[in-house]
Amino acid sequence: MGNRFLRAPLRGLTPAFLALAAQPAWAHTTQSAGWFGETWIVAALCVSSALYAAGAARLMRTAGRGHGEIVTAILWFVAGTATLAIALTSSLDELGAHLFSAHMVQHELLMLAAAPMLVLGRPLATWVWAFSPVHRRMIGSWTKKPFVAGPWAVLTHPLSAWLLHAAALWTWHLPRLFEAALFNEGIHALQHTCFLFSALLFWNAVLRPGHTPRASALVSVFTTMIHMGALGALLTFSGQIWYPAYGDSSLFWHLTSLEDQQLGGLIMWIPGGLVYFAVGLALSMRWLGGGQFSAAHS
Repeated sequence: MGNRFLRAPLRGLTPAFLALAAQPAWAHTTQSAGWFGETWIVAALCVSSALYAAGAARLMRTAGRGHGEIVTAILWFVAGTATLAIALTSSLDELGAHLFSAHMVQHELLMLAAAPMLVLGRPLATWVWAFSPVHRRMIGSWTKKPFVAGPWAVLTHPLSAWLLHAAALWTWHLPRLFEAALFNEGIHALQHTCFLFSALLFWNAVLRPGHTPRASALVSVFTTMIHMGALGALLTFSGQIWYPAYGDSSLFWHLTSLEDQQLGGLIMWIPGGLVYFAVGLALSMRWLGGGQFSAAHS
């Protein structure tokens, strides 16, 4: 496997991901392909952005000296939403049905790019400000009720967030479930929802100030780097095909199915691990310097 493993990234990366710039020959002609196929995703992104814009505008009018922090949060939210749109509604989504490695890029964008940027954008707190003062008080009173506050406290606890994120990562990469998502749009949507929601909880626990102990946040980041890297390494060095449902579709990109799988594992292992390492290093340096990350309060 050695030489073939080394050749796969060089042969596969360039032709596969340059194809994202145009509608490629392999694309289906169904309405699900392309930028506007997943109407409900586009609608959700538009509603989310509209609420955020209204809330941010109201916050800016009342912020006083806090304008700088609000602007920073807005930039994070815009970047996170744009990344989410690229991951879910661009040709990358269609390419993921034909290349396992492209599917891994999509998942990494959801969990390691869109999720932390959205957390730093403080969406929940900003969305609330889109409503009138009366409705804000109503929402605030509801969030304090035991049947809401209790489950939310459990979900956002650092240990719960870590476990849910790890469970989503490993469970959805089991061959039976992963291949089920390839053939069923509902299961595929559930898979992506689990990845994104668990990643949002994870990064919220890691990045929010004043809630998670520093040691706990660092342990969460570095242990996740280790177990995700282990999964990536298993895919990279395996001599067996985990997901035979892809068949020979990778041959269009001059990759065998096994090379495509190894390339996908390498993407999860190396770039993914570097993101966790960089965040952990940045947190350590910032805390040693006496600062904190500005992050979501929810």
